[in-house]
Amino acid sequence: MPFDPNIRNFRETELQEERKGLVQTEISAGVATVTLNRPAAANAFSVEMLEQFLDALYDLKFNPEVRVLIITAAGEKAFCAGADLIQRGQMDLAQTRQHINLIRSAVNELEAMPQPVIAAINGVAFGGGTELILAADIRVASTKAQFGLTETALAIIPGAGGTQRLPRLIGVAKAKELILTARRISAEEAEQIGLVNAVVPPAELLQKAQEFALLITKNGPLAVRQAKLAINKGIEVDLATGLSIEQNAYEVIMPTQDRLEGLKAFKEKRPPVYKGE
Repeated sequence: MPFDPNIRNFRETELQEERKGLVQTEISAGVATVTLNRPAAANAFSVEMLEQFLDALYDLKFNPEVRVLIITAAGEKAFCAGADLIQRGQMDLAQTRQHINLIRSAVNELEAMPQPVIAAINGVAFGGGTELILAADIRVASTKAQFGLTETALAIIPGAGGTQRLPRLIGVAKAKELILTARRISAEEAEQIGLVNAVVPPAELLQKAQEFALLITKNGPLAVRQAKLAINKGIEVDLATGLSIEQNAYEVIMPTQDRLEGLKAFKEKRPPVYKGE
């Protein structure tokens, strides 16, 4: 449902930015790179950017040529500072709830993407920015990146999945520490606690993300999607149910041409050519 149009009249700069393209998408060799493009505003979640982000995800979700997504941001300082609090400050209670729900929808939609998602975090990611990267499958951070679910410092709580995804990723005790103290952490500490997979110099960030993407695109795309699905759904249930989810995911792959191609390529000692069929 479109957001309340009155909110778009808050600031003329928002309308100017909207014309520029607050979310930019490039596709090359099966990898879609989605860039948050509000560097002057620390890539904060304005209503307009959220709507463009959701539109981009919807288009990519159904694009058979896209095997991996990389989510990153423009500029050198910020990946995403969370909600646009200047815009938020001019909303009434109903509009605030709608804005929060729009952020929640964007994060949930990213997590639900059938393709693997790699977050290339170029700078600070606070509040909703950290919640966004929690919805990715692999996280690569610049040495300049910082993280934090800082909402309790503003007398609110994480509202886009942070209280649920963070403890599942790094453990309950550490998640409580970070959320209740609103403490910000460096990229190095984030790697130590398992929040990110790798930390690299800023100049190497996209290269590292693309290396992960290339390794994934070499594999059977249907198998990759089913493996992601099995992991995401299985982690939420008991082991027996998780094993059933895995079995069902395996059955989806059995009749595919890609599975036969993988066996044939192995026998012929050549690289497989997967078509996602």
